[in-house]
Amino acid sequence: MLAALLLAVAAATTPAPGTEFAPVLARTVERGEVLSKADFETARVLPAIARNALSPAEAAGQETTRRLNAGAPVRAADVTSARVVHRGETVTISLVSGGLRITSPGRALSDAGRGDTVRVMSLATNRTLEGVALAGGEVRVQAP
Repeated sequence: MLAALLLAVAAATTPAPGTEFAPVLARTVERGEVLSKADFETARVLPAIARNALSPAEAAGQETTRRLNAGAPVRAADVTSARVVHRGETVTISLVSGGLRITSPGRALSDAGRGDTVRVMSLATNRTLEGVALAGGEVRVQAP
């Protein structure tokens, strides 16, 4: 009985030929979740599966674009920068020129990550503007 158990453990720890270590998800991740390093584990997979897999450091802080199953590697097409502006939410529109800063409430017309271009509608003037998403629902527009 002990010999059978030792053989089973040895077979489980012996790497399969033609495989390599790669970072894979330790749990199933739903669309829109932000990944962290704790969501990953290292597993032996085929080289074709490991190809182009992102490291946990590269994927951390990124938002998933689709549902990803446990045991699957994460690739660049599976993630995008985390959204700081969500469509339909109220944002602060700011215009900065030199020492002058003007802010106004607005509504985001699309989702955007930090540094992405986003269209917003000024609630004060009902004009559509284009700006750059900053942290925490703030959008900076350029002075004309």
